[in-house]
Amino acid sequence: MLGIDFGTSNSAAALMTDAGQLLHIPLEGTSSSLPTALFFSNEDGRVHYGAAALRTYLSGEEGRLLRSIKSLLGSALMDEQTLVNGRPTSLFEIVVMFLREVKSRSEAHLGQPLHAAMMGRPVHFVDDNPTRDALAQNTLERAAREAGFSHVEFQLEPIAAALDFERQVRRETTVLVVDIGGGTSDFTVVRVRPNPAPDADRTQDILATTGIHIGGTDFDQVLNLRHVMPLLGLGHGGPSGREVPSSMFYNLATWHLIQQCYSRKGLHEASELRSLYSDRSLHQRLMRVLQGHEGHRILAEVEAAKIGCSNSGALTPLRLDCIERELQAQLSAEALHTNLSSQLTAIVGCARECVVLAGLRQPDVVYLTGGSSALTPLGAAFSAAFPGTETAVGDRFGSVAAGLATHGARLAATCA
Repeated sequence: MLGIDFGTSNSAAALMTDAGQLLHIPLEGTSSSLPTALFFSNEDGRVHYGAAALRTYLSGEEGRLLRSIKSLLGSALMDEQTLVNGRPTSLFEIVVMFLREVKSRSEAHLGQPLHAAMMGRPVHFVDDNPTRDALAQNTLERAAREAGFSHVEFQLEPIAAALDFERQVRRETTVLVVDIGGGTSDFTVVRVRPNPAPDADRTQDILATTGIHIGGTDFDQVLNLRHVMPLLGLGHGGPSGREVPSSMFYNLATWHLIQQCYSRKGLHEASELRSLYSDRSLHQRLMRVLQGHEGHRILAEVEAAKIGCSNSGALTPLRLDCIERELQAQLSAEALHTNLSSQLTAIVGCARECVVLAGLRQPDVVYLTGGSSALTPLGAAFSAAFPGTETAVGDRFGSVAAGLATHGARLAATCA
């Protein structure tokens, strides 16, 4: 059973062999993670996936980039038609295409067909809306089946991460799993132990789960709004003293909404804003970004600056030559912490709630995983929230897929 972590920003797959060996599938070259991105080339009609999709888009080739498609699960947008290479295509079909590609690459690596998938899912696809949450899982299951999997099971992503962590423990441990992905932050408090019986009922070991719809793409949006969008007019006061309407800037700073800004309607609405600017050069920048389809490129620069600043702790340039020659913003470690404080507070609060629901004051270990878990301010926030608690760091992109593969193998053994 192939474990598939279909992520907002990155996806991964893993398989447990009959001999009990865990295999991380190299989905792109030697990398076991594949950016959840597709680029549809207008020049030759080809579809590029993952890092290749991002490289092709950033090279300036004409086409359509789609990223963060998982964020639309559970929404009406999933069934809307969008033009891809001149053909109306639903976003549901695009999810199917991506999962089919993951399946194909996994089969090519393993040299055998795959018919069963253990899919990861966040604690909440959609916060505070059980109906849309159920719709999201149902949509993902339908997509997996249309991609060629005849048997599909689900497991919560933080529980999968706990199962991966369990493989390294030497004694019974109560662990708070912190899974910070691109679109969601998920938590579970679970008891883990060395060498659990494959057919053991682990229900009583799962003490609590919580989740919140905040992740790495939200960090990118906030930093974009604070450091880039003001250069295009966000917060700018017009001749009447009123600020330029902000909805355009929010869409332009959100991975899965950027494409809407390039539509004929979006371009017309942006053009009509011109009279509301006192400084018309800011409006010229906005139109340059929209007409040149530079929104994804800007967000990629924001993401790169976020990672660079977090890793170095130094003042990091956010280069914006795609808007205007030598235009740039600066991102400092202090600004990174300040700008993201409300998101980090909400994430830590959700983690604390999980620990309280588990009936604990402190877990034995805080286990950090997920693509956005390496962000320095986030690690500092969890250290402050759980002082004196041991922190363990997992494979940021691979631990959930590994846990899903582990769970899939145990489920198959139980059913055999």
